[in-house]
Amino acid sequence: MSDALANDKTHLSEVSRSGATTVAGGTIRSTVLPRVEWEGPHPRVKPSERHRFEELGLLGEGGMGEVVLAKDHDIERNVALKRLPENCDLGRVLRFVEEIRTVGQLEHPNIVPVHDVGVDSSGRYYFVMKHLRGETLESIIERLKAGDDAAHARFTMPVRIQIVLSVLNALAYAHQQGFIHRDLKPANIMIGPYGEVTVMDWGLAKRIRTPEKSEIPVIPSSARTVLQTQVGAVMGTPLYMSPEQARGEVDKLDERSDLYALGVVFHEFLHHEHYLEDRTELKAVLEGVQTVQPPIHVATLKAARYQVPAELDWFVARATRKNVNERFQSVTEMTDGLQRIIRGECRVQCQRTLVKRVVGEAGKFADQRPMATIVATTVAVALFVAAIVNLAMTLLR
Repeated sequence: MSDALANDKTHLSEVSRSGATTVAGGTIRSTVLPRVEWEGPHPRVKPSERHRFEELGLLGEGGMGEVVLAKDHDIERNVALKRLPENCDLGRVLRFVEEIRTVGQLEHPNIVPVHDVGVDSSGRYYFVMKHLRGETLESIIERLKAGDDAAHARFTMPVRIQIVLSVLNALAYAHQQGFIHRDLKPANIMIGPYGEVTVMDWGLAKRIRTPEKSEIPVIPSSARTVLQTQVGAVMGTPLYMSPEQARGEVDKLDERSDLYALGVVFHEFLHHEHYLEDRTELKAVLEGVQTVQPPIHVATLKAARYQVPAELDWFVARATRKNVNERFQSVTEMTDGLQRIIRGECRVQCQRTLVKRVVGEAGKFADQRPMATIVATTVAVALFVAAIVNLAMTLLR
């Protein structure tokens, strides 16, 4: 824990034990920029004394706090304001502070930026971040599952691959900075109206291969959503946990745990439902995370009725191996795998990928040696016609 956070701990502990619902002295942020008024042809600058952030509505809420849409009257833009719940305990405060400082260190186009921090009039900590427009991947998957024509037209397979590549780009940066997300899921991925991809909610992020801070107490929550406890238990969203995360091996988690979660997300994006969708009890979900592999619908050529390209199913299968050493070992390796698929360099792993590989290689040969391709094709057609003629003559005798 940082020195600043450690120094705050004594005060926060006293607040938590007292049962108070606020953790700091309440303050009201006011605007600092003046307003400009015109008197005839002459502009005049006058001080502005209104509240800086005007709340416009609730965007979302959960165990770690709520996010509201607010108008920043200084900069004249809408922002998202995330703050602690009213009845916060020490654990929530510490986790909230960690989230602010983690996201504050991650300056990347695919990660939501933090603009400011403060304390509201009721004494609740908050931080200000960019207001993201668009919809979550969770919402998109629901529309795809419902057969929404507009969703299917927009989110074609190439577009879905590009979205996953953007998430990998965000993870590459975070991992390079020494952080893992630990709660990657469709609800935490926002897709903007122009295709922007943003990874959100870094509240469970931690330093790679470091123990969980024992000072952060248990934070009870919903069994089906977020379980947040200490070392030796689970922390994250059960349906998207890696097996090692589900076992509570917090101090051993590394980049490959995030890559597993992204593999599960990608499978759901491809097939429009989670592979453990039929499991409703927490125990059954955690058991499935440990033992059930996302299905591959590409065993034979008959499986061509599935719209998901076979090579993508095999890609997901590798990303979600239960044995951590059998998965993609880094963001770079996983990204390279997707890039090869884009280039048509799929590995031969079933009948469908064999056909695609042969066709792909034939296409490359045609591009590199067009004259030889024309000659070879002409000869092949001639031989085929000769064979047909020979067969016909044989049958007529």
